[in-house]
Amino acid sequence: MKIATFNINGVKARLDTLCGWLRDAAPDVALLQEIKSTDETFPREQLEDLGYTVETHGQKGFNGVAILSKLPLEDVVRGLPGDEDDAQARYIEATVTGTRSVRVCGIYLPNGNPAPGPKYEYKLAWLDRLEVRMRDVLRLEEPAVFSGDYNVIPQDEDAARPEAWREDALALPQSRAAFRRLLALGFTDALRAETQRPGLYTFWDYQAGAWDRDLGIRIDHHLLTPQAADLARSAWVEKDIRGREKPSDHVPVWIELDV
Repeated sequence: MKIATFNINGVKARLDTLCGWLRDAAPDVALLQEIKSTDETFPREQLEDLGYTVETHGQKGFNGVAILSKLPLEDVVRGLPGDEDDAQARYIEATVTGTRSVRVCGIYLPNGNPAPGPKYEYKLAWLDRLEVRMRDVLRLEEPAVFSGDYNVIPQDEDAARPEAWREDALALPQSRAAFRRLLALGFTDALRAETQRPGLYTFWDYQAGAWDRDLGIRIDHHLLTPQAADLARSAWVEKDIRGREKPSDHVPVWIELDV
């Protein structure tokens, strides 16, 4: 089972890009972030025509997450538990039923800037809620992946210019500490289990020639339960799609599980 996470940065603006990628790369499961679309206006039919079951948790003009799967989806949950007043569409999960079922949890974690301030407090509170959900899923002792745009640069090696991010919410000590707490629960960072090589980035800003100068950061991650980690075959970043026409500022990050 090949699973990709991809912050598409506007599904309507990049529908041709998305459909072309799905045809060429053919992930079994794609977890999308920042779809910037409501459930009602999401271009479901175009993706269903490519053979995907589509589940969304959308929001007009902002945020929004989706799961696309060539395999059946069951038990869909929309929204991260723990705060009934949180109206931001940033979390979706479902069980993919293949020869062995895998729980896939799609994440679009808050950016948190400017920090300090209310947006950063929301980010940290969201991370706390995510930790609770990850603990609950761990107790099931089943293969599960928490994949998406975490908006966290885990360590300096995950940025081309770490000094440029020192005061940014993506790299502040509290953000990195919260990410480490998730790993300490027993989760595996799939890409770092594959390689410790620096220079593996998943995001390049549209500004200041970041792509041409390869001034990227790694903020899109797959975190695997021990049961999923045991099934992991490989993990990689599909970097070249950033150089295509009308790209997202993120690129897909992949894992392959032996299921």
